[in-house]
Amino acid sequence: MIKKIRIFLALALVVASSLVLVPLQMLSMKTGLWPETFILKIWHRMILRALGMRVHVKGTLSTQRPLLVAANHISWTDIMVLGSFADVKFIARADMAGWPLIGMLSKLQRTVFIERERKRSSGDQASEIANRMAKGDAMVLFAEGSTADGNVVMPFKSTLFGAASMAISEGAAQTVFIQPVAIAYTRLHGVPLGRRHRPIAAWIGDEDLMPHLKVLMSEGALDVEVHFGEPVAFSKGSNRKETAKLMEREVRAMMQAALADPRPSR
Repeated sequence: MIKKIRIFLALALVVASSLVLVPLQMLSMKTGLWPETFILKIWHRMILRALGMRVHVKGTLSTQRPLLVAANHISWTDIMVLGSFADVKFIARADMAGWPLIGMLSKLQRTVFIERERKRSSGDQASEIANRMAKGDAMVLFAEGSTADGNVVMPFKSTLFGAASMAISEGAAQTVFIQPVAIAYTRLHGVPLGRRHRPIAAWIGDEDLMPHLKVLMSEGALDVEVHFGEPVAFSKGSNRKETAKLMEREVRAMMQAALADPRPSR
């Protein structure tokens, strides 16, 4: 009964906040009345509040531009987590555009949707991301190409770093900065999550969205940590595969440190 009440209240909060914030974001995008991420940050925070998630941040988003953020990926909630405090835009898989609420939210923050299976379109997609970075947008790349279970970081795909190479080859920038960022879901109701229970937060592969959303709303009280590493300069002579491996190592080390010694819940 308590879980049903929690789900009802969470849904009510999401719907009420969306009814107010969606028109404001649309107005902001048309008029520039507020910074583009101002309303989005509030919206992300309201969704996290509805889900009962608390965010702990170590480090800061780099001020260097153009900037590509290379992060691990555990769940669709990663977007809300990062978007709740950082001025970033996202690179997401194409099917997310059709998701209820999440798809709308993504479009309202000018997410770049990519179709990883269609190689013919990869050049155009990389070019769009490169142009966005050149204009000053910090773009978040979930470099594993899929979601993991919250216990491990999967290999980073070097092909996904093509936007950095294209920004340089097209003359949009001489150097692109790539910053490693680790996301770790660490506690449930204040108790550290062990390997067995971390997948509660994970949304893996082709799992249906609604059952996972229901689990998160009924459980509540998840703690998530975001750790920012030092950005690395990527230039004309840089190697994509080596850079991908470096980012992977950095993210894995930060994630394991967060899991081994999670910050206190608050």
